[in-house]
Amino acid sequence: MRVVFLGTPMFAVPAFRMLLEHSYEICGVFTQPDRPAGRGERLQPGPIKVLAQERGIPVFQPVRIRNEENRPILENLRPDFVVVAAYGQILPGWLLKAARIAPVNIHGSLLPRYRGAAPVAWAIINGETKTGVTTMIIHEELDSGPILLQQEVPIPIDQTAGELASELSVIGAKLLIKTLEDLQKGTVDPIIQDTTQICWAPRITKEMGRISWQKRALDIHNQIRGMNPWPIANAEFRGAHLRIWRSAPASASDDFKSVPGTFLGLAKNGIYVQCGEGTALEILEVQMPAKEKVTGREFANGARLHPGELFFH
Repeated sequence: MRVVFLGTPMFAVPAFRMLLEHSYEICGVFTQPDRPAGRGERLQPGPIKVLAQERGIPVFQPVRIRNEENRPILENLRPDFVVVAAYGQILPGWLLKAARIAPVNIHGSLLPRYRGAAPVAWAIINGETKTGVTTMIIHEELDSGPILLQQEVPIPIDQTAGELASELSVIGAKLLIKTLEDLQKGTVDPIIQDTTQICWAPRITKEMGRISWQKRALDIHNQIRGMNPWPIANAEFRGAHLRIWRSAPASASDDFKSVPGTFLGLAKNGIYVQCGEGTALEILEVQMPAKEKVTGREFANGARLHPGELFFH
């Protein structure tokens, strides 16, 4: 079976590898243009481009996939399936119709929940305790196509968006293979999405990383998890942007009555910070600009913090 694969980041890698392991012929790869990265801002290829080039698979990197100039390229590849995993662009109808059997997408949520660019991050930010992976027939409207297969996945209270995305990518790759096999055998019945259950997961921005200590500790904790690995939650500390990588809500049985942003004291590996509505957060791992990550406790010792000090505003 011939497959045209569209994907860019690490989330797409397990699906790409799984297709090759199951003897699907990836006849072409469409991936996003190289992006500047690192201190030198040099152009860097995405993981899918690197893998495709290692395998000698043709790679195409259109700035805008909808441009008609891409149409003959895609149609000449004569795919049985078009497979999409975190590609990052809206696909035109002519591309979807080029698949002899079906265009299939892997989406990191239980659709119709969390349609959009950042389903993993938003599930964590919103404090969901479960999510999953969906394979679906692609329609032109974003994430609106019929559901093929789904698998539910629990979200532990300490799991970050990066960790969850990695887990979902592996599950999604296995689900993809079963989906393609079922489509070939005609043993899967597409299910129309229930539009009354739709919620959205828009793209994450850097500005969303700024912490407001007036919020409840659990909400801040979910923000910190959802912003990891990008853009990383942050707070101003003595004129610098302190990046906060990991945290844990403090016991609800304790009574916290200080001003939000106040340093309350040391924990085993972290520090307690007053949050809104009488809650507190344990900060476990932080990073100052141009410095290595340290535990919250190491940070407090180095900064010579004193209990009762209002050090976040």
